Amino acid sequence: MTHPGPDLALLLLGSYRKLVDQAVRELDRRGYPDVTPTLHYAMTAISLGAKTGSELAQALAVSKQAASKTVTTLLERHFIESIPDPADSRRKRLTVTDLGHRVMEEGAAIFDALRDSWSEAAGPDALASLEQTLRDYNGAEAIRLDSPGWASQA
Repeated sequence: MTHPGPDLALLLLGSYRKLVDQAVRELDRRGYPDVTPTLHYAMTAISLGAKTGSELAQALAVSKQAASKTVTTLLERHFIESIPDPADSRRKRLTVTDLGHRVMEEGAAIFDALRDSWSEAAGPDALASLEQTLRDYNGAEAIRLDSPGWASQA
């Protein structure tokens, strides 16, 4: 017996996963082999104002330990840098590097191209209708791509 509610949720989740997997493969093909969705979410959160490891943990809804590991990986890959805080020399502030911004921009361009392929497959009107339906369903609260840990707060 099928259940349309769970089926819809799985279709949406599967579509999201397929788009992300395609984007990760394309980033790899373009010379960015070490990019994962988690790293992208973290760079986005830092770009939006998470300037410390604690703020990043809060923005991503993960533990401070998980945020610390992510920061270490981002630093090793030169996607972010840690600079002295002008207001408190004991603190370090996180900032996205030029390389990190390039990766994020490449990722956005890839998602634009993937959207175009959906438009070609389904037709522009059908895709526009789907996008509007999803916007209406999600309401005024935008989905925050810098908060992948939302499920752990349920």
